[in-house]
Amino acid sequence: MLAILFAHAIAAVLAPAAVRTMGRNAFLPLSLVPAGSLVWVIANWNTEQSLHISWAPGLSMDIDMRFDSLAAIMSALILGIGTLVLIYCSRYFQNDETRLGIFAAEMVAFAGAMFGLVTSDNMLILYTFWELTTILSFLLVGHYAERASSRRAATQALLVTTAGGLAMLVGFIILGQVGGSYQISVLLENPPGGWLPAVGVVLVLIGALSKSAIIPMHFWLPGAMAAPTPVSAYLHAAAMVKAGIYLIARLAPGFADSGPWRVTVMTLGLGTMLLGGWRAMRAFDLKLILAFGTVSQLGFLTVLVGTGTRDAALAGMALVVAHAMFKAALFMVVGIIDHTTGTRDIRKLAHLGRAAPVLCLVAIAAAASMAGLPPFFGFVGKEGALEAIATASVLNPTVRWIELAGIVAGSILTVAYSIRFIWGAFGRKQLTHPSPAVAAMHRPGLLFLAVPTVLAAAGLVTGLISPVMDALLSAYANSLPGSQHYHLALWHGFGLALWLTVLVVAGGVGVYLMHRRVSRLRFEHAPLGNAERVYDATLRGMDTVSLRLTGTTQRGSLPLTQATILITLVLLPTILLVLGTDTTTRLRLWESPIQFAVGLIMIAAALAATVMRNRLAAVILVGVTGYGCGVIFALDGAPDLALTQFLVETLTLVIFVLVLRKLPAETDERQSVGFKPGRALLGAAVGAMVTALGAFAMSARSTEPISVHMPDLAYHVGNGKNVVNVLLVDIRAWDTLGEICVLLVAATGVASLVFRNRRFGSAPRVADVPEFESPASETTWLRGGDLIDPRHRSLILEVTTRMIFPTMMVLSVYFFFSGHNAPGGGFAGGLTAGLALVLRYLAGGRYELGETVPIDAGKILGLGLIFAAGTALTSLFLGAPALSSATIEVTLPLLGDIKLVTALFFDLGVYLIVVGLVLDVLRSLGARLDAEVETRPEEVAAR
Repeated sequence: MLAILFAHAIAAVLAPAAVRTMGRNAFLPLSLVPAGSLVWVIANWNTEQSLHISWAPGLSMDIDMRFDSLAAIMSALILGIGTLVLIYCSRYFQNDETRLGIFAAEMVAFAGAMFGLVTSDNMLILYTFWELTTILSFLLVGHYAERASSRRAATQALLVTTAGGLAMLVGFIILGQVGGSYQISVLLENPPGGWLPAVGVVLVLIGALSKSAIIPMHFWLPGAMAAPTPVSAYLHAAAMVKAGIYLIARLAPGFADSGPWRVTVMTLGLGTMLLGGWRAMRAFDLKLILAFGTVSQLGFLTVLVGTGTRDAALAGMALVVAHAMFKAALFMVVGIIDHTTGTRDIRKLAHLGRAAPVLCLVAIAAAASMAGLPPFFGFVGKEGALEAIATASVLNPTVRWIELAGIVAGSILTVAYSIRFIWGAFGRKQLTHPSPAVAAMHRPGLLFLAVPTVLAAAGLVTGLISPVMDALLSAYANSLPGSQHYHLALWHGFGLALWLTVLVVAGGVGVYLMHRRVSRLRFEHAPLGNAERVYDATLRGMDTVSLRLTGTTQRGSLPLTQATILITLVLLPTILLVLGTDTTTRLRLWESPIQFAVGLIMIAAALAATVMRNRLAAVILVGVTGYGCGVIFALDGAPDLALTQFLVETLTLVIFVLVLRKLPAETDERQSVGFKPGRALLGAAVGAMVTALGAFAMSARSTEPISVHMPDLAYHVGNGKNVVNVLLVDIRAWDTLGEICVLLVAATGVASLVFRNRRFGSAPRVADVPEFESPASETTWLRGGDLIDPRHRSLILEVTTRMIFPTMMVLSVYFFFSGHNAPGGGFAGGLTAGLALVLRYLAGGRYELGETVPIDAGKILGLGLIFAAGTALTSLFLGAPALSSATIEVTLPLLGDIKLVTALFFDLGVYLIVVGLVLDVLRSLGARLDAEVETRPEEVAAR
């Protein structure tokens, strides 16, 4: 299972390059990935497998996957139809299609995400894949991003399904906490009872119903028809919309008897079936007819899989399979019609059946299965559904007959819009000659036509071999209560189900024959309301509320905003401490006179910085407070923190200087605010509150602090003596990974603000300057220094830099390697190397920076992230928790015993990201601004 996920991930990464090389034909080799995965699914159909990888047990985030009968059914649909859709894409798109490579990657990734969803046994992991499919659906629906309709449809689908997903997440957490486990299989064996789990079930159902377009959240699916037809054929017929059906089917064995379950599922499902069928009779776009038909069918499936009986589940699985085949085939037929005629409007199509007889035959076969006509598999599932609901003993007799009547009515509408689809697309329409669109059509290619033909034929073959399908589908159905006498078959004799089928077909034909009269029924307002208008009104209301709230709280004044935040910081903790805290604080002002002296210096520097007009002096005074903090770290036995504080403060000071050289030396007196007692009082109050919180927090400790055990844990678990570094690269490596990602984003943001339109590559080199030759008779300490204006060049600084730069780099490497057992580490080493680069830049200018590191900073940042994230993935491959480290001990000649901890590679990623960050800042705030000064000397002089 894990191999299938990785195979799809790798294929998604390689897809853009494959499309650039092979064009649209790249979809053919990409289809081999789901096809090969389908072979594995078929080979393991009757075997139940599970996978457990311990990841974050304390957060219940272990990777638990389970392959059983239900997962096998859904996986076969996801991978099988995914294969056919990718083949279909190779003829649907043109080679010059924009963003085709990204589209291919998204389609393959979606197939992998859906497989992960249906095989997840941990609810939190399932939610992760659930939202991944939501994001990929958003990207696929919005493929034609230049069209407003596509952007609206993608946003609508994203908001609706994400909102439902958030509700579902809360439900998962409730069930997991009350049930004592987040594993679905464990919860189904012993489902929790009570009102709170019932609330959790309803929240989970909200997520499932929103994903499967059940009323009142159905409107996003017809809107998503703005997507390319392959997306509709895959996501909106066979895969994404089935995620909600799958989740209901997965939870039904344990929660179908929960109080709100059947009321919610069966009421909304039946209403959706009727509303979708009614709307399909009023649409003129072929895709919209199928879209509303899909909404109707999803409502039908929801009723069946949510009933909670063995026969209903069997019929539901049969219809899930049949629906995936006939609806995907019909969407592909519509794609071919649109591709060859240029229209999907049934009012512009006439005599298409005579112009494309094979396509017409394929559409008729698929539509017959959709209408539930024998001998197609749709008929087998429809008869099973009628029989299951009619004999469902878990339902109140009145409810049972209401549900049965509703299903019959919905099925009549299904027959009617199936006939309307075929006649609207292929009929003559009382015309003696083909319509202009049909007359100008071109013949579809063989492969283009073959894919829907395969799906339509599969609907016929599976109907003929329905006993075989019964054996494949009944394993899941048998997990629900009820007798096991009913089986899927084409003929069950003259019973209630057969007579109801006759009624459905006759009624459907009658409704279609009267559809012209029905179509004349125009309502000034929709009889059941308009969900899309409610959606728009909700968004407008939220915009209005947000604007008024923002207008009230955000007046555009930065001092007012800061004051509001800081006043809240002072008042709220003060009130809570006064009302709810009886802890006696124990506070010592200092432990040694040196601390007192350093504290006085820091206070004096902070006060001086507030009144200093010279910007550089103010920055230096702020730096003094940082250096003073580093001294206190060193005095209290934290050399690692002290080293990092000194390095960060020095680097920050340099960055400030790089920016300040583009600003006036002093602040303008006209902008001076003078002494503000209120601001001074607020600053003092914030400082006092932070001090008080620290004192209360320390005094409130009632047990032995965990820091006492850190040295032993660091040595025996992390295999290092430096507690700080072991925490960063092992025990709390996830935090560090998030922090270095923030650093990477910060570097990208700074560069984007400076470069504005595009990111430049590496810093310029001396060789890039035309007609420049370094004087051969003079000693050149730094090559870039020859390009500096002699008035600004310092030979002493160049000589000093040339001498100490290698020493600083060696020291940075030493910090990197020694950090696991002594002060240092990847962060300190990277900062030291960064300061060495800063010195090189200050001495030799922007060209010297390019000579020192002739590599784009973005590549260094990316390589660092690969090392850091790769450590997590490597641990998973080895069957260990993510980011866990292993120790390798070897004995080498001359070097002796060497102990290597794999966390070193994670630390290497930290080292490279820090170096890349410094290089990016120097390149943007330094080299780039220098270039602007050189190109605009008159403007700079004027300023």
